[in-house]
Amino acid sequence: MAGEKRNPLSTLSRVNRSFIGWIEWVGVVGILTMMVITCLDVLGSKLILRPVFGSIDIVVLAQVVCVSFGAASTLILGRHIQVEFFVILLPERAQAAVDVIANALGLLLFILIVWRLSVYGAYMQTGAEVSATARIPLYPFVYGIALACVPICMVFILELIHSVIRVTKK
Repeated sequence: MAGEKRNPLSTLSRVNRSFIGWIEWVGVVGILTMMVITCLDVLGSKLILRPVFGSIDIVVLAQVVCVSFGAASTLILGRHIQVEFFVILLPERAQAAVDVIANALGLLLFILIVWRLSVYGAYMQTGAEVSATARIPLYPFVYGIALACVPICMVFILELIHSVIRVTKK
């Protein structure tokens, strides 16, 4: 292994996939939180006539966590929506060119999302914004969504590089 050259793109991809695996577990905790709070709320409401205080706030915030922290995993597994009925009819190089455009636009979108969520999180932090019922501070969730979008940016960067290589390949 000492004489082998490591491909920096594959190393970066492996590190990003590992990070995505970790943040995916945060999404799993969000799903479990939704499930437990909903069950406790229904049982508490029906059996002892005491629902869980702030259950709607907790479930909504857990849903945000589960969706945002699961998005990167969905992207690398290819389980997002793609419309390929036109692109597959194009020659290989044209398909790669379309991929370059799509990956560049996706990267631009998620860079904007990370940037604006960071700004919005700071705004919510200084304004001490909290949820309606349970008064849970909202800024950590906004920062968390921004953090969860960073590996998505890395996936788009890697895919963009691969697409550019495919376009320029002879």
